[in-house]
Amino acid sequence: MAVFVALGAFLMTLAGGWTAQRVTDRRHLVLGLAGGLMLGVVGLDLLPEALDAADTDVFGVPAALVLFVAGFLLAHLVQRLLAARAGLEGHGRTPEVGMSAGAAMVGHSAMDGIAIGAAFQVGGDMGVAVALAVIAHDFADGFNTYTITRLYGNARRRAVAMLVADAAAPVAGAASTLLFTIPEELLGYYLGLFGGALLYLAASEILPEAHHQAHHLRPARSTLLCTVAGAAFIWLVVGISG
Repeated sequence: MAVFVALGAFLMTLAGGWTAQRVTDRRHLVLGLAGGLMLGVVGLDLLPEALDAADTDVFGVPAALVLFVAGFLLAHLVQRLLAARAGLEGHGRTPEVGMSAGAAMVGHSAMDGIAIGAAFQVGGDMGVAVALAVIAHDFADGFNTYTITRLYGNARRRAVAMLVADAAAPVAGAASTLLFTIPEELLGYYLGLFGGALLYLAASEILPEAHHQAHHLRPARSTLLCTVAGAAFIWLVVGISG
């Protein structure tokens, strides 16, 4: 089931790359919705599940919350390192920088697939909720993978190849979880770590980019409504499945 659902991430990533070649004025709405879905999954589903699965404390703080903060900081560190490298080496638009950044996106997408598989080990409802968040933000992943690869002077065929690799990575990651079962407590730790990284992506990448695309007041309101709708949808899903 996890592999089948991960195919949605495959298709959404390709859709993001296709959109990168033909940018439309509706991208801000898609990104706004994606940010809301990710926020809802982290706050309303991932964190409660992580806290329930990993019930140990570290210096008086639930271990899942410690890892949640660690996941946020780790994602921030990786993003800053990539940005610093691009700043140092990107003046000449060297293709290697674009390929390195694209490869980092592929690795991130593989971890998304593992998160889908791990969530399905908890239960079908949890798996669907995590998959929705991953599929939603994989549009942006596909868009960014193609864009950044091309930005640094790589040929279109290289950018397309990196896009296809990024699209296939979640399927491979989800398939890998069929080979092993993650212990419940370890799963709680992983979900806490993944939740922190997912929140960072939503708060620092997806939502700012969505509102950057909405230059006028009316589109900005529409983007905000899409974000609220995404979070409310996850609340509805959690309420019905609970």
